[in-house]
Amino acid sequence: MAARLLWAVRRRMQPLAAHAASEGRGWLHPFSTATQRTAGEDCNSEDPPDELGPSLAERALKLKAVKLEKEVQDLTVRYQRAVADSENIRRRTQRCVEDAKIFGIQSFCKDLVEVADILEKTTECISEETEPADQKLTLEKIFRGLSLLEAKLKSVFAKHGLEKMTPIGDKYDPHEHELICHVPAGVGVQPGTVAFVRQDGYKLHGRTIRLAQVEVAVESQRRL
Repeated sequence: MAARLLWAVRRRMQPLAAHAASEGRGWLHPFSTATQRTAGEDCNSEDPPDELGPSLAERALKLKAVKLEKEVQDLTVRYQRAVADSENIRRRTQRCVEDAKIFGIQSFCKDLVEVADILEKTTECISEETEPADQKLTLEKIFRGLSLLEAKLKSVFAKHGLEKMTPIGDKYDPHEHELICHVPAGVGVQPGTVAFVRQDGYKLHGRTIRLAQVEVAVESQRRL
């Protein structure tokens, strides 16, 4: 009797166990090994999130912008200094040029002062109180003073490169001579040459600074 009862209970329990096993397999299906492996691979992926890429790029651009801004400021400062230095050099150069214009003839003027001293001493020889008997002595002093003055002037001119032109007998040159008139060519005078100098011309270091006023000889007997 007990054996029959146990057999009946087992027979009734078999469908329930089969149903329970079927239900259990249905619930466990979503959590299969393949599904777990896929989920694990997704979670363990080394690719960074999409939001991380733009953040690094933006940070790099900001650093580059800061660096470029610093370089621009440095170049701006250097440019301003270069402009200031250039302006200072320009001012110093202009001042040197102006000083050269003003004091360039300082040495020449210093020599002319000596000439002025000689001229002043010569004029002191002439006075209203000079007696008639002393006129000859006075004239001799004046002559000596003028001779000394002329020699001193020639020395000063030679020292500073100032040369008086002596064009008599030279061929007429419009770059050195100013034609005043024509004169008949005399004996030994070639036509087209300078026959007479009315006013001396001068050269400074080989450059003509004043034309000589001359009369030029021509073959015609008629004075032009």
